[in-house]
Amino acid sequence: MNSDMVISLAEKGIYTTLIVAGPLLLVALVVGLLVSIFQATTQIQEQTLAFIPKIVAVLVGLVIFGPWMLSHILSYAADIFSNLTRYVG
Repeated sequence: MNSDMVISLAEKGIYTTLIVAGPLLLVALVVGLLVSIFQATTQIQEQTLAFIPKIVAVLVGLVIFGPWMLSHILSYAADIFSNLTRYVG
């Protein structure tokens, strides 16, 4: 296993992580922005108001994007395990 294979494997791992985490991070970002705009306009500075909607939105996003995320992670893991002899040997 040479350095090009290691870099390619790390690149695929980072890319998969970003692709899988991206939708949930975007959902949390949008909901956080909406909550902060709401807090700024109404001058309500409640700490739980910032966290509870984001948690709920991420859980809903996990339900919606979960099957796609799982299939993407499973295909990456299957690729790793199918080429394991090439990586080790």
